[in-house]
Amino acid sequence: MDQPLLQREERERQSGCCSSRRLKAWLPILSWLPKYKLKWLQMDLLAGVTVGLTTVPQALAYAEVAGLPVQNILGLQDIPHEFFPQVYYTFYKIPEARIGDVVLGLLCVALLIMLTSMKTSLEPDDDDCDDAPRFPRAARRFVWAVATMRNALVVVAASFCAFSCEASGLHVFSITGKTTQGLPPFRPPPTSDTTANGTVVTFGEIVEGFGGGLAVIPFMGLLESIAIAKAFAKQNNYRIDTNQELLAIGMTNVMGSFVSAYPVTGSFGRTAVNSQTGVCTPAGGIVTSGIVLLSLAFLMPAFYYIPKASLAAVVICAVTPMVDYRVVAKIWKIHKLDLLPFIMTFLLSFWRVQYGIIGGVAISGALLMYTMARPGIKMSNQGVMLIELASGLSFPAAEHLSHIIHTQALQDSPPRSVVLDCSHVSVIDYTVINELSDLLGQFKRQDVHLILSGLQPNVLKILLAADLEGLRYADGVETALQMGSGNLNL
Repeated sequence: MDQPLLQREERERQSGCCSSRRLKAWLPILSWLPKYKLKWLQMDLLAGVTVGLTTVPQALAYAEVAGLPVQNILGLQDIPHEFFPQVYYTFYKIPEARIGDVVLGLLCVALLIMLTSMKTSLEPDDDDCDDAPRFPRAARRFVWAVATMRNALVVVAASFCAFSCEASGLHVFSITGKTTQGLPPFRPPPTSDTTANGTVVTFGEIVEGFGGGLAVIPFMGLLESIAIAKAFAKQNNYRIDTNQELLAIGMTNVMGSFVSAYPVTGSFGRTAVNSQTGVCTPAGGIVTSGIVLLSLAFLMPAFYYIPKASLAAVVICAVTPMVDYRVVAKIWKIHKLDLLPFIMTFLLSFWRVQYGIIGGVAISGALLMYTMARPGIKMSNQGVMLIELASGLSFPAAEHLSHIIHTQALQDSPPRSVVLDCSHVSVIDYTVINELSDLLGQFKRQDVHLILSGLQPNVLKILLAADLEGLRYADGVETALQMGSGNLNL
């Protein structure tokens, strides 16, 4: 077989491989489903059921906090457009809690902590001796399984407690209340709305009502989701594909709009519950989805008596392990300046989360711009002034470099030639070229030289294309120093 044919077959083989890899990247189920092991099923079922039983009542509570009818969070009804600014821009005021809510919340937190400790101390050991007593081992596995489903058990127990009190005429707990039952209809999202008095609100007016939230809300959602994914990837020792995360969020929101679903982002609380429950594969999410759909269709009235205090306890205990206070000491030890955006984001988030994100990004951007505007510069006297640049040259650094050259060389008496070591410069822009052109003219008028050394090929190409008058350059610093001192002809 001739060589061109072999090369063509190799390219086709590689193309097919890449296409298969790309398809698996877009649809991760094609990667993990063929390798699925039966021993993972138990953990995925436990995780799916636990997260499912936590997700539904927790979502109902979030809807009430947002000022929406509680069923809207699950897509049972259309979400009126005027609710969205309230959802994302209202600083939620916590209503005065009842004594019963406080007591029940503390009890739920204590019970969750106890069950978490039991799970940690009773992790199943597959390496137990075969001659060990079977009953203690089975009992230990049972207690461990019960502790694994701790979130669902606490919510169910709290609901029975609330039901008993309500049946006895004692209204001591804040409960979820009545919800609407049934699956949402599948239809395109509406492009207009009608208010209670019959006024038609057009699509343009809906968009105008969002204001700046139309850009901030998706940005916040993406940042939150990526932050959550990276946090749990680090905790559980795996890597994430950021592009895949964004694709999944986008497709989920597009598809969700056809069933009047609430906007979807990542959730620290439910992701923490999923992780702590010991999920093995995304199959746990399939189980959770099944529970949510069954709840929508049949079980909504059963959530009437779920106390909000129990939901708060589940979220608190799930998110608390994610608070890594040791990172502050670590940042202080490694790079103290990085604490500035960290603290700014943390403090502003108590006001509004979006302000915390914007503040952190602004401080980080300012620090980055300062680093670019003040690159590391080392100066030495080698008969001529030698200036070594530690990083690239871009427009924020042009004025700073020009000021140093003026004060250290051109304004000296007599003026001195300068060798600019550019061996670490890989990027140069139009503003820097203009500044160099001006400097070359000033050096020529004072009968001294500005010589560039160690230029990388891409930077030299740009400088030659700019056709700078009086440009002098050398391959190495030694040659440039000799040129500057007059030992070599220029």
